[in-house]
Amino acid sequence: MGPVERILQSVLFSSRWLLAPFYFCLMASLLAMLVKLAQHVWHMATHVVSADEAQVILDVLSLIDMTLAGSLVILVIFSGYENFVAHIDRSTARNWPEWMGKIDFTGLKLKLMSSIVAISAIQVLRAFMDLKNISDRDLYWAVGIHMAFVVSALILALSDRFSGHGHDDANAGAGPDASQTQRDPGH
Repeated sequence: MGPVERILQSVLFSSRWLLAPFYFCLMASLLAMLVKLAQHVWHMATHVVSADEAQVILDVLSLIDMTLAGSLVILVIFSGYENFVAHIDRSTARNWPEWMGKIDFTGLKLKLMSSIVAISAIQVLRAFMDLKNISDRDLYWAVGIHMAFVVSALILALSDRFSGHGHDDANAGAGPDASQTQRDPGH
């Protein structure tokens, strides 16, 4: 390899650090989500006595929705940073979650799609809980969009499974015994 190729390769490899500000902005978006969560909790606390059961359930579903979205952001931050920017030194964090160093890009895609499907399902459930205030057209759109996410996730999972990537991800967070179990590639 010549000197020009080495320089080009070094510059290209260093360009991965351009992603770091994206992950920082995602972290900042968690703060924005936290503000909205606090506003929602305040609203719930001040209106819980006058709210009916359906409204309380809708408010709780909103909290679950925000929690899943926040978890999704954390998943993208840590997995993306680890996979695309730099290895994270786990020795500096006492409570480092075991899964964080084990999700590769395929696993990240599947977890992202699973989270999006779960968030979408909560939106559809919220629509069903609030039928008197939602039009049939909006309900059809909510279900249709949810089904599009479900089908997309299923196709992504099947394509990863057929390409052989799904086997490693299944063992990534399954525990110490799962990594020792040999799986038949054709299974």
